[in-house]
Amino acid sequence: MDKGLYRRRQIANSLGMATSLVAMALGLTVLLWILLVLFSNGFAALDLDMLTKDTPAPGTDGGGLRNAIVGSLMMVGLSVLVATPVGILAGIYLTEYGDHSKTAELTRFVTDIMLSAPSIVIGLFVYAIAVATFGRFSGYAGSMALSLIAVPVVMRTTENMLRLVPGSLREAAFALGAPRWKVSLSVTLRAAKSGVITGLLLAIARISGETAPLLFTALNNQFFSTDMSKPMANLPVVIYQFAMSPYDNWIRLAWGGALLVTLAVLVLNILARVFFREKTSV
Repeated sequence: MDKGLYRRRQIANSLGMATSLVAMALGLTVLLWILLVLFSNGFAALDLDMLTKDTPAPGTDGGGLRNAIVGSLMMVGLSVLVATPVGILAGIYLTEYGDHSKTAELTRFVTDIMLSAPSIVIGLFVYAIAVATFGRFSGYAGSMALSLIAVPVVMRTTENMLRLVPGSLREAAFALGAPRWKVSLSVTLRAAKSGVITGLLLAIARISGETAPLLFTALNNQFFSTDMSKPMANLPVVIYQFAMSPYDNWIRLAWGGALLVTLAVLVLNILARVFFREKTSV
């Protein structure tokens, strides 16, 4: 090889590596800066009242985020109950039954659109078909919007994980006389369960911090309520409203709520990586 060409390639490779390292360092610096500010302000706002008291009235001291925490848990929980069976069964269909059918192609196309669609668009869609139709905001409408965000994530992850299952497992099950539905549920899905759980945890992490869909559907509620047919408090909207307010107490609670959401998402991502590591090590 020409020494001049080899030297130019070495210089280009060194420049590429240096540029990549600088970009990574800049990204990590900004991320660490954000986390440092969040943790310093968030931990300063954490106390027992935040978990045991409801959101305060404007201009008052004290209060907490109990109603918002409970409302978020209820809406996210209902969304998970809806999105889990729908997403998993749809992923099984795409992999085991309709791999090359027109229906599967259309489903994948719609899934790609929903994965890339802004959450505010989904919120406006649910507002038009649920809130405007029935004439009121509700926790059920918020759960519907979150479910529409979570279903594509669960479905695509399930499909990808099922495709990693060796075909020999299916063939062995078919050779034993097992029907296709039994093979899908008891063999392939069980073999890919770690990856499917990973997708579910990532979907939960995705919807836990969504603000726009809930702002158009569940709205907010200053008081504690478990009635999902009415407007319901939730952490993302409370954080948004409190952070934009002129009241120091509200801003303090917004920092605490942001820290709670961040810690929840962090825990879910760690759990997802643990399950994924289990899957890759098998």
